Amino acid sequence: MIRHITHTCQGTCSRQIDIDIEEGTILRVAFTGGCHGNTQGIAALVRGMRVEEAIARLDGIDCHGKGTSCPDQLARALKTVR
Repeated sequence: MIRHITHTCQGTCSRQIDIDIEEGTILRVAFTGGCHGNTQGIAALVRGMRVEEAIARLDGIDCHGKGTSCPDQLARALKTVR
């Protein structure tokens, strides 16, 4: 069964992240807002990745001293499926 998550971003240029996960594997990620090329790249890189691996790689990445970033917001969203 595919689980869909919608995460409202805080402190980043991207406003929302939509994620589809099946059996612990990321199927699709779509960012709304943010740097289009970068968010497309992040989405492509995590496609097919296990949730725990994506969290380990992305958690805590900071953008310009904001205390978060688009990749960090993705990790935060993925933590809700643990």
